[in-house]
Amino acid sequence: MKALLVLVLGSFCGAAMAGEAKDAEHIPVEHYTYSQHLDIARVISMSEVPNVCEVVPARMTYEDSKGQRHVLEYRVMGNGCSNG
Repeated sequence: MKALLVLVLGSFCGAAMAGEAKDAEHIPVEHYTYSQHLDIARVISMSEVPNVCEVVPARMTYEDSKGQRHVLEYRVMGNGCSNG
């Protein structure tokens, strides 16, 4: 289930625009919990996942179905792990 969440959140990748990034600075950061219901209507931006082999924090800025912006912080596995 947790891996599915990472895949779903990762599929919402988008490029952040400078103006939108500045708006996100004034929005309080919500910390994701697995029991939390997410109302994501539009993903505005996602932080880049670093090239490390460990769990790291990531952020997503999105709008809900009412047009209100949110910044969500969650944990994701870094991109630096290899299988060989």
